[in-house]
Amino acid sequence: MTTGFGAKHAIEGSPLPTMIFVSLGMSLCTFIGMVAGHTNSTLVAIAAVFGFGYGMLSARPSYSWVGQQCVVTLLVASAFPFSAREAVVRAALIFAGGVVQLLCSAVILRAFSQLGTHLNAMARYLRDEDLALRRTYLTAVLSVRHRRWRGSAVPYAFRLAVVLAVSTEVYRRMNFASGYWIPMTALLVLRPGIADTANRAVARTVGTFAGAVLASIFLAYLNPGPLVMAALVVLFTWLSYSTLNVNYALFSIALTSYIVFLLSFADIPGVETAHRRAVCTLIGGLLALGVRLVVIQNRLLEDRRELVTRAPAT
Repeated sequence: MTTGFGAKHAIEGSPLPTMIFVSLGMSLCTFIGMVAGHTNSTLVAIAAVFGFGYGMLSARPSYSWVGQQCVVTLLVASAFPFSAREAVVRAALIFAGGVVQLLCSAVILRAFSQLGTHLNAMARYLRDEDLALRRTYLTAVLSVRHRRWRGSAVPYAFRLAVVLAVSTEVYRRMNFASGYWIPMTALLVLRPGIADTANRAVARTVGTFAGAVLASIFLAYLNPGPLVMAALVVLFTWLSYSTLNVNYALFSIALTSYIVFLLSFADIPGVETAHRRAVCTLIGGLLALGVRLVVIQNRLLEDRRELVTRAPAT
């Protein structure tokens, strides 16, 4: 499903490179998350590093989206610690899902020749990205050295690193089932813009609660069979794709319902899953919103100091 969202994020005019990168990245992060999930301190440090890297990609939308999905996968995988050998198997399954989506998309888009071209060009993509990342981090070093924060991705990257470290520590210490939704929500809600975080926090929290309540009522009172459950999974998958760029609250409702019905289809209690997701979403959203309020307060203080400095002496 996640690889399918890559169709909305084109690189060089085609969605296929994005889908290739996200499939590879999610597979790698599945392995890292499952191996790192054994130790709290290791996981917190890795989450902070990956969060900083994702933040530095914020000026490049398609690549930033790939980075976001990789960090989300890392956090989810951390809840299921396995040995390195077992983690390789699960990473291979994630990659297999991505390949299936790639092939289906190539058939639907009649883009098999494009897929072959992009696969052949992978070495060039990687070289280009290596150069782009070096330029990005050189710019970051210069921003830190000269203390030029306005217009730089460094402050946002640092905020993401701190928020992910704190929220991951909270999730691990709470020992809360499905607690990885706390850092995952914080990651998805915290945005570079001042107003964006508040809007997304409210939309995601309201949407998740609405989806959790609706899915819970449906499961508790109607007790649907396997065929109906499978149809609901497909329906809410389609609704998730359809509402992604329309309204974030509607997207959160559809995505929450999809996850609840999917896990219920796999014999995991849907009502319990919905409640857990709602609580963790609230905690993660409040953490991200709290950080944004601190940033706004600091920005206002800086603006006031600049006004006082510029004011003529009387």
